[in-house]
Amino acid sequence: MRSAVLVDVVRSASGKGKTGGALSDIHPIDLLAEVLRSLVARNDIDPVLIDDVIGGCVGQAAEQAGNITRTAALAAGLPESTPATTVTRACGSSQQAVHFAAQGVLAGSYDVVIACGVESMSRVPMGTAPMGRDLVGAGLAQRYPEGWISQGVAAELVAQKYGLTRDDVDRYAQESHRRAAAAAAAGHYDREIVPVPVPGGAHVTDETIRAATTLESLGKLRASFHSADSDRRFPGLGWMITPGNSSPLTDAAAATLIMSEEKAAQLGLTPRARFVDFTVAGDDPLYMLTAPIPATRTLLDRTGRTLDDIDVYEVNEAFASVPLAWAREFDADPARLNPAGGAISLGHAIGASGVRLLATMVGELERTSGRYGLQTMCEHGGMANALLIERL
Repeated sequence: MRSAVLVDVVRSASGKGKTGGALSDIHPIDLLAEVLRSLVARNDIDPVLIDDVIGGCVGQAAEQAGNITRTAALAAGLPESTPATTVTRACGSSQQAVHFAAQGVLAGSYDVVIACGVESMSRVPMGTAPMGRDLVGAGLAQRYPEGWISQGVAAELVAQKYGLTRDDVDRYAQESHRRAAAAAAAGHYDREIVPVPVPGGAHVTDETIRAATTLESLGKLRASFHSADSDRRFPGLGWMITPGNSSPLTDAAAATLIMSEEKAAQLGLTPRARFVDFTVAGDDPLYMLTAPIPATRTLLDRTGRTLDDIDVYEVNEAFASVPLAWAREFDADPARLNPAGGAISLGHAIGASGVRLLATMVGELERTSGRYGLQTMCEHGGMANALLIERL
């Protein structure tokens, strides 16, 4: 039986996803190309061997339109014969790219494949792709006559459902920044971050980490999604989701080299982890952000593991209420949950976050000699990916 292994995984450092951010002057094609180029070069692999490049990108419009994975692969100098495709599963797009890549290896369709992702939220802002057009249509409007809601309001509903308080979500956000700042200071991200040339030098430090974050400063922030209409539809919500306990708009790219275990041995490469299993799940699109819970449950049931078997769990911090709800559902150990920080501190470049989580998780397993890592990501529309890896 074939085994799919992760040979290496890299990422850019995060940039603030707005004009003036560290990566805002970099075209997203060039940003992803730089990460792809670094991944190939540092593993000294002949790019002719790469069977496919699968990339995630959410805002496939403007500078990110036109199959950005293919254009970035060409910009990186990969052979014209190397195909590439761009996929989307909302915030889980690059994690889905990882699923497809590893599953292709397991199926025998690939020997060597790159999964990657990119998002330049400074240059292609959220909401660009619809171009002001209707994204609902008649059938969806009939099924959900009251209408879908924003992810921020969904985060409020999740907080209410799980009995979270403003203090809970702010403390979680503060801890995310504390952990990320400590990890950065200790050099824990050094192996995963590759330099990206920018005017005046190279960008190598996550710009979204705020080491000085305090509960007092977080407490002064106003709720982002409170409105009279939402009050009427959802009376009694706590309105606790603020910019401080949400993930920031971010620019970043990430990539991972995946191959069969046999091919890795043939090439003299040492795998860092093995893919154990994958799953995807759908859940109530109103709550939208709770699908990591059934995705995790399915993955554990299918692999015969319990959460006690897992050494690190990465649950994307789109909003603080998401990992907190997940942790309450599974009575999870807080010390194993996003131990090196998460999207609140490291940023959430939505098309690249799945591979970023994977990079951080693999690094944490190696530092702590852990064996299993579980990663799950909430997604717009009430979906989630989940995967399980084993450190080698």
